[in-house]
Amino acid sequence: MYLHLGHNTVVPHKSIIGVFDLEITSHSRQTRAFLSEAQKKGQVKAVIDELPASFVLCAMDGKTTVYLSPISAATLGKRARENILED
Repeated sequence: MYLHLGHNTVVPHKSIIGVFDLEITSHSRQTRAFLSEAQKKGQVKAVIDELPASFVLCAMDGKTTVYLSPISAATLGKRARENILED
């Protein structure tokens, strides 16, 4: 199964490490440092050019990608749970 992150972006469930609320987690110095380093390495992909509400950390084939999504972490989490239950 796949999780729709917004616009035309989907990621496989098995690649998802975590879904995080950007407003809450950005208060942490470690999260800000992690996102800054990921940006420098070219690992950050914005789903659209709007202000992101969440970020989704994925790993696949040894590559880490951080997707910035306009969809809330709560909604993405709900979508993921619903898709898993449907399998």
